[in-house]
Amino acid sequence: MTTPDTSAAAPPFGRALCAMVTPFTWEGALDLDGAQRLAEHLVGEGCDGLVLSGTTGESPTTTDAEKADLIRAVRQAVGDRASIVAGVGTADTRHTVELALTAEKAGADGLLVVSPYYSRPPQDAVEAHFRQIADAAGLPVVLYDIPGRTGTRIEPETMLRLAGHPRIVAVKDCSYDFLAAQKVMGRTDLAYYAGCDEHILALRAVGGAGYVSTVANVIPRHLRSVLDAFEAGDTPVSARLQRRAIPLIEAMMSAGLPGAVTAKALLGTLDLPGGPVRAPLRPAGREATDGLRAVYEELMSGS
Repeated sequence: MTTPDTSAAAPPFGRALCAMVTPFTWEGALDLDGAQRLAEHLVGEGCDGLVLSGTTGESPTTTDAEKADLIRAVRQAVGDRASIVAGVGTADTRHTVELALTAEKAGADGLLVVSPYYSRPPQDAVEAHFRQIADAAGLPVVLYDIPGRTGTRIEPETMLRLAGHPRIVAVKDCSYDFLAAQKVMGRTDLAYYAGCDEHILALRAVGGAGYVSTVANVIPRHLRSVLDAFEAGDTPVSARLQRRAIPLIEAMMSAGLPGAVTAKALLGTLDLPGGPVRAPLRPAGREATDGLRAVYEELMSGS
């Protein structure tokens, strides 16, 4: 088969990235040993990179010190076998800069920066926010566009301007605006990562870099196989694998519970580190957990 004609540029952090949960002990403390074991498992199962302290990593309820400790522990565990992208985005530009500098010192390879939330700044202020962070730290920056959570999207014209900054290199796209994503991809060198698992193959097929996936916490090998089949030129197999994952993607991401909750519920049934979630999140109940495990088993029985 002929290999698909896709973007030739090597993605800055690899293609298969997991938005890793942050394991906690049952007493609620940061579980660094668990984080190391989970990170080693995910890398061993095909993840090129790990995104720490994103939404799935419960960043709103971890302290600045815990975020830095997590980076150091995971770096110690995975060494140079995987990239580490640190979520540092907040609603406060000054605080975000502080987190970016701390993440750099702790050993991160890149920064994931969400648009400022709640205050809903205009686009010129959004642009200035990202530029200030990219100017302050020496690490490459991933713009995180998720207007459904932040209330403020990064408009395509803003993306085009930010693409000129030498340290702004990638986008995690949760905009659900596939047309806009392709327009920006066609006019810039930004590496686009699918932030919505149902878009993994679709975005890669038009030149996307890969994915940053919550569902990869529990099926890292399967999602990696979607990309591997596509890279090998076997688009029908890649499509079949993508479709097979849809019931689990829907159960984990669109059934009413946050991804951190569903991922940790499933990890617990798989005897992998995760532990509880922190308030205001609440753990999945037994019925929800059993339902997730049933969908997972159905997927794995046909993989």
